[in-house]
Amino acid sequence: MGRPDPFAPGWRVGRGAPGLPGSGGVAIELVERIFREEWGRTVAALAHATGDLALAEDALQDAFETALGRWGDGIPRNPGGWIMATARNRAVDRIRRDRTLVRKAELLGRLEALPPATDEEADDEMTAIPDERLGLIFACCHPALSVEAQVALTLRTLGG
Repeated sequence: MGRPDPFAPGWRVGRGAPGLPGSGGVAIELVERIFREEWGRTVAALAHATGDLALAEDALQDAFETALGRWGDGIPRNPGGWIMATARNRAVDRIRRDRTLVRKAELLGRLEALPPATDEEADDEMTAIPDERLGLIFACCHPALSVEAQVALTLRTLGG
């Protein structure tokens, strides 16, 4: 009697199946087989879509790690598609996180560029901090806003 087909609908890996610790009983041989069959095609597609081979490999590794944790209750009908979708989502998450990091680093750089106020300057009305209120007035009075919105926004932001 042969081994059951792990890709058959409804097939589940039993608790007694050889597996990785914490993998929910997913058979090592099954994950290795899917890895060998899907790695090249999936990493190539991700690298082509993102233009970043390292990102594609990292996302795919994360997808297989996730598979080990989630496939304990059963193998999806299309494991390759599941791996591709999960890896794509991981790549999108990483790109978003990197964009946010760049944006926040830029903001931190601008904040660090502000000169520190000394105790003497804190008491003085004129400090070394540049006055950007005129630029804010122009932004509040952008022609795309209605006149009522311009007045309300200017009073709220600059008038306190």
